[in-house]
Amino acid sequence: MSTRFRYTKTLAVVAAATLALTACSGTTGANSSDSKTATYWSMWKVGEPQQKVIAGAIADFEKQTGDTINVQWQGRTNTKKIIPALNTNNVPDIIDGSESNLAIALGNTGQALSMQPAYDSAVDGKKLSAQIPAKFLAVNNIKDSSGQPWMVPYSLSSDGIWFNAAKNPDLVTSPPTSWDALAALMNKEKAAGQTPLAADADIAGYNAYWFVSALVHAEGPGAFAKIAADKTGAGWDSPAVLAAAKTVQQIVDNGYLIKGYNASKWPAQQQAWATGGADLLFNGSWIPTETGSYASPGFKYASFPYPNTAGQPTMARVDFVGFAIPKKAKNPSVAQKLAAFLMTKKYQDAIGTVAKTLPVRADATVSPELASVSKTIADASEIYMGNDGVTYAGYMEKNFNPTDDELFSGKIDAAQFVSQMKAKTIAYWKAQG
Repeated sequence: MSTRFRYTKTLAVVAAATLALTACSGTTGANSSDSKTATYWSMWKVGEPQQKVIAGAIADFEKQTGDTINVQWQGRTNTKKIIPALNTNNVPDIIDGSESNLAIALGNTGQALSMQPAYDSAVDGKKLSAQIPAKFLAVNNIKDSSGQPWMVPYSLSSDGIWFNAAKNPDLVTSPPTSWDALAALMNKEKAAGQTPLAADADIAGYNAYWFVSALVHAEGPGAFAKIAADKTGAGWDSPAVLAAAKTVQQIVDNGYLIKGYNASKWPAQQQAWATGGADLLFNGSWIPTETGSYASPGFKYASFPYPNTAGQPTMARVDFVGFAIPKKAKNPSVAQKLAAFLMTKKYQDAIGTVAKTLPVRADATVSPELASVSKTIADASEIYMGNDGVTYAGYMEKNFNPTDDELFSGKIDAAQFVSQMKAKTIAYWKAQG
């Protein structure tokens, strides 16, 4: 999916940290030097809450270590810029971004250093690796082919089916736990004259939530990744795949969505939801921040997870934002230290309460608006990543998303969607050689 990070509040810079980290050592870059200065290309822009948190942490880091961080607040294009930069000497020592973007730029291509030195660093008296939930560390997407971690995540995003708990308190205590129960809830709302769902259908990544979630929550994490990787296309013949597509068709055919959803422009539909135009919105953990400025008075944010099929373990989608170090980095030791430094509890608390995103550490403070989605992640026995971890260059953007958009907008039915995706998957892999 195209992960969005839009935040609107202007907030204070974080104060100085009190804990010094042990120096990172070990893995070095191809052009390693003894300099104590590192260049950082950030995905955040000046003025964003995340930028303020990280800027405060950098100031503290420089004061405590004597190292210098030359930071460039580049915005979301930073991971695109690094791909051509890898053929030059203009490579940052450290870069941050979403896992999916960093995987395409560095992780999947063998262009990232191991971040094990950072994981071995002492943070708040323990190794950093002991401060991160084990189920996050088990995710293979942030490891290279030899099992070395190439990323240190510092914040998370997830998803949920959002609702106003002040209006629907029963959904807090008794959320639907199956697709049939969710469909029954939407039928009940429709019968009562309330539009069940809002969706900004011009955002392909949001549309993709429905099919990918239906398949993963029915067949388990890796189910969508498996069919995307099947060069023969045979995976698309599975009855479970068609069943997942039919849940999306059911949403369209039953008229659960606000009329005109497929012709509007973001953020019209989520605005309509936040002001009472629909009861439910399946979207990311950034929704409370994005919609908070115009939500109805007294709106109380809560969410429940996409329901599992019976027999599946509890699961939650988790997408990482974090640091990676290019192999061509000149000063990787300073970069490793910085990545670990941001994981102290002080800055993780600030990620949760100042930036109002989900911190990685389980002991970090979370804003009340994100309490429900944070609990879903904490309670999950398994996690999966956005698009089930599929990051093949162009597969989602040029093949899956346009086809899924047509399904979600009612232009094709479930059977046509499956047939087209089988053909497109075969063609995609054939083109890869």
